[in-house]
Amino acid sequence: MAWRDVKRKVKRRFSEILEIPGDVALDLPKIILVGNIQLFIENHRGILEYSPDGVRVSVGEGEVAVEGENLILRNVLPDELCVEGKICSLRFV
Repeated sequence: MAWRDVKRKVKRRFSEILEIPGDVALDLPKIILVGNIQLFIENHRGILEYSPDGVRVSVGEGEVAVEGENLILRNVLPDELCVEGKICSLRFV
């Protein structure tokens, strides 16, 4: 087992014992999808790519790729962002 996996397992167990939400203790993104028109991502690390057809956002251990039509960024804050438009797909890369 790789050191990174062991470290992540220990953090997960620690968060369970102390009842700390996983997104806080494990540095995970919190993603909320409202229908296919709005997507909220909390705890992101920045926007990697943006166009009306796609958005790529850096998160803890990779990125989130959103594909759709007429996508726009709303409420871009240091720890939260909102994507609006017709969302066709959402992938973890």
